[in-house]
Amino acid sequence: MTKVIHYGIIGCGMMGQEHLRNIALLKDTNVKAIYEPDIEMAKKAYALAPNAIFTHTINDLLSIDDIDCLLIVSPNFCHIDQLMQILDKRHIPILIEKPLFTNENDVAKLKKFRDAYKSHVWVAMEYRYMPPIQALSEKILQSTGKINMLTIKEHRFPFLEKVNDWNRFNKYSGGTLVEKCCHFFDLMRLLIKSEPIRIMASASQSVNHLDESYDGKTPDIIDNAYVIVEFKNNVRAMLELCMFAEGSRYQEEISAVGPIGKIEALVPGPGRFWPEHLGPAPTPKLIISPRKPQGPIHEDIFVDEELLNAGDHNGSTFFQHQKFLELVRGNLQLPEVSLLDGWKAVAMGLAAQKSAETGLSVDLLDKNNYPT
Repeated sequence: MTKVIHYGIIGCGMMGQEHLRNIALLKDTNVKAIYEPDIEMAKKAYALAPNAIFTHTINDLLSIDDIDCLLIVSPNFCHIDQLMQILDKRHIPILIEKPLFTNENDVAKLKKFRDAYKSHVWVAMEYRYMPPIQALSEKILQSTGKINMLTIKEHRFPFLEKVNDWNRFNKYSGGTLVEKCCHFFDLMRLLIKSEPIRIMASASQSVNHLDESYDGKTPDIIDNAYVIVEFKNNVRAMLELCMFAEGSRYQEEISAVGPIGKIEALVPGPGRFWPEHLGPAPTPKLIISPRKPQGPIHEDIFVDEELLNAGDHNGSTFFQHQKFLELVRGNLQLPEVSLLDGWKAVAMGLAAQKSAETGLSVDLLDKNNYPT
């Protein structure tokens, strides 16, 4: 008989509720306890997990004996201090939402946590588990021969409203190139299978949130950017971000090119944002374009409707939890997305933010800029 895995969850805002819906689709799982200090978010979480214990503090949650694993989905700036709190109280597997941290001043605490924590930490990089990106990853070498260039384009909607508007400011989010784009820097490392050596960025806040004010302060997060990353194996990658392009048919377009061809993954945004008058939401696609013989090969990548309805990430949150549960049950020896992976993704984002601010490239061979 399979043991039921009991989750303890810290934070149940919009993304936390997506996790709740996906955990509910998994066999032999139970949300045992939730810590969510915002009353409205707690009400929404209760509607999804009415049998969970709602605690007043994180320590109360950590004191519940039969919790098997932890899921951290709190605002970005809370992550490091919550990890340190867990370190002092309980050592069980953790799935923590990206970004792992938001500020280079957090690194000392992160090192202390890494060295002392006696269980696994899995950083939630959902984009790895999107079916069209999985399909691209599986066929990338046979389609290109070797990756020489990788381009990731995200054209999407502006940041959504969050509790206390924390995602409007670099101070709390880490900045757009950390908060949003650590996903893409993680994908670059995953697909290229090398480490970055240099990063250059140009970015601006051109359209979004300029007419908003919070306690007299105007949001300072960027809404468009180009980022170029050079890797040790001589591959170059580029990120093109625009957060006022929700009219696009596809939200993410990833392409890799090599000596024998090109491969692309086209990923639609959340179906709930697709205008009804345009008919059904777009289907994810994989396109392989060989040089000889020329002629693109198109493949639709279908995702189960139930998974699409459970969240905004193309079913990836469900697949990620499936793998995380294998780790919790002891069927997987190590996290597929380690604490170091999450650390490196943030380090690349912070370097990109610095490059955009200074107009200078950032050397990632410098151990102060990038972990080893």
